[in-house]
Amino acid sequence: MAEVVAFLLLGIGSGGLISGIGMGVVLSYRGAGVTNLAAGAIAMLAGFFFWAIRLGQFATFPTLPAAVLTLVFAAGVGVLFDVLVVRPQRTATPLAKLIAALGALLACQAGVVLLFGPAARPQPTILPTQNVIIGGAPVPVSNFFIGGILLVVTLALIALYRWTKFGTATRAAAENETHAVLMGLSPGWLSLINTVLMSVLMGVVGLLGASVIEVDSTTLPLLIVPGLAAAIFGRFTSFGTTFIAGVLIGTGESLLLYASIQPWFPNQGLPGIPIPGGQELLSFLILVVAMFFRGGKITARGDVLERRLPRAPMPRHPARSTLIYGALAAVALPLLPGPFRTALTTSLISAVLLLSLVIITGYLGQVSVVQLALGGAAGFAVSDFATHFGIGFPWAPIMGVLGAALLGFLCGIPALRIRGVSLAVVTLAAAVAIEAFWFGNSSFGGGAGVTVPAPSLFGFSFGPNASLPGLDGAAPSPLFGWFVLVVLCVAALGVCNLRRSALGQDMLAVRANERAAGAAGVNIRRTKLLGFTLSAGVAGVGGVLLAYQTGWITPASYDTFTSLALIAFAYISGITTVAGAVFGGLIFTGGLLTFTLQDWLGLQGEWFSLAAALLLIVMLVQPQGMATAFFYRERGRPRSLRRAAAIPTGLARSHPPAGG
Repeated sequence: MAEVVAFLLLGIGSGGLISGIGMGVVLSYRGAGVTNLAAGAIAMLAGFFFWAIRLGQFATFPTLPAAVLTLVFAAGVGVLFDVLVVRPQRTATPLAKLIAALGALLACQAGVVLLFGPAARPQPTILPTQNVIIGGAPVPVSNFFIGGILLVVTLALIALYRWTKFGTATRAAAENETHAVLMGLSPGWLSLINTVLMSVLMGVVGLLGASVIEVDSTTLPLLIVPGLAAAIFGRFTSFGTTFIAGVLIGTGESLLLYASIQPWFPNQGLPGIPIPGGQELLSFLILVVAMFFRGGKITARGDVLERRLPRAPMPRHPARSTLIYGALAAVALPLLPGPFRTALTTSLISAVLLLSLVIITGYLGQVSVVQLALGGAAGFAVSDFATHFGIGFPWAPIMGVLGAALLGFLCGIPALRIRGVSLAVVTLAAAVAIEAFWFGNSSFGGGAGVTVPAPSLFGFSFGPNASLPGLDGAAPSPLFGWFVLVVLCVAALGVCNLRRSALGQDMLAVRANERAAGAAGVNIRRTKLLGFTLSAGVAGVGGVLLAYQTGWITPASYDTFTSLALIAFAYISGITTVAGAVFGGLIFTGGLLTFTLQDWLGLQGEWFSLAAALLLIVMLVQPQGMATAFFYRERGRPRSLRRAAAIPTGLARSHPPAGG
């Protein structure tokens, strides 16, 4: 019993950090209407800044001045966040604001990797380092300091927003922004002040985090998942409830850690080596429970909203376009040098993965972060079928894709109750949990990595190392590139036909307005479940192709940040069209265009991730996407056709837009 108490107390530190990030989310939502996925990333920036000016990377300051400068730096980050992310999206939908915050998260993560590298930094602590013995187990004193400091911060925030004019003004603007303006309040200034307060709080979390965890480019940013769970329990309004929920989540994770070292706990085949990802899975389950018991949606805020859903134009001559561009790619594959051939193949595979986002987000309007994880499930399944059961091509990939489709169907079930921002939050937690709990498990996932045998049929191999080389005599074989190209062409034509079909029209109707679509006779449940299933199947195809290309996959092959980057590139290129998916594949990290720039200019891949994140923030103001804007320009078309093409519902099935 004493050990249990000790582990409960150990969880106070991590629980305090979770509650701090959760309160940062509440501050962003109450003050600016943004579901701030970048809260943990801002804490990461503060942690790295403190490390850099404390240990001589940029300067060498004593602890107290370094901490003060770190909080000033965090306040500056808050100003930038308000100017670049919050203000441009002030009249956008909550979902667009969440995507903008996603762009900020990716920008912070890529920037830190460029400046400091991916390795963790043992940040100097600002808290006492001694331990106290409780139940025979050492408990760091810093845990109590973290919990106590954040409790004081919580009480101060409660007092600020309940008993001051500033708090009253913030509540008024949150409940009805139009009335607040008529009363003489300035929502813009209120948003700025609240955003700066949020960022300073994240600076505090970044400073305190050194006493519990090392500072790296992933740990603090991904604490947003349990932080969001705590904020949801607080209905995105209550600091007290968020703090309590965060501490309880932290202590629950600590108890899970205690259970994992017990002999009865499931392990990876060796005593004392528990199944990984338990904490991430717990956070996901808590978040799902919070969503269901808190009403399945984030509390509405009284913003002035303007719908800015990108158009989903009817495909123009898809067969002709597929033939022309497919022929160009087929000719280029054997002609390009080996590294460029690999990059082109990567672009083709990325385009397949992006097509799954065209279905789920571009057509159905559901932001899903779990698509790459679903592709990973299919990729690992191909390896398992070949290794453990001797099942090869084509049955292994078929079963892997069907398994991914089944997982997609299961992911679609929560979407029947939760939608929009809430669904994006849940799928983010699901992606983190799948990566840690499934892919990181050597018993039924990948662990340190697994091999994937090359595809072959009737003894004829057409994998990357097939016998037919390119004209330069180097690997990879263009046979594999042609195989990927055929799969992409089939998938692209299928997505084009989906847009033209009755199901595609129903998806667009659901995207535009679920209630109106239901009133018009659209079966909402069927449409959503089919959309999730089809998109997951396409993602599974992309995941299998990625596994075949590398021949060796690890959890990092399908990691959460790559999944987030995939969404960013999808929005930049055009998330509602097949042309956007193909163009997104070309500019995706490791794709043909980015590899060419890397080869010519010597740029790191993180530069492209940073550029994509910044472009995502900028382009959300005009969310059509590069490829969509180019290939589907309205200039010169009759006005009647422009109006018809803009209709997003299934009410115009008998009069589809011309151009197909």
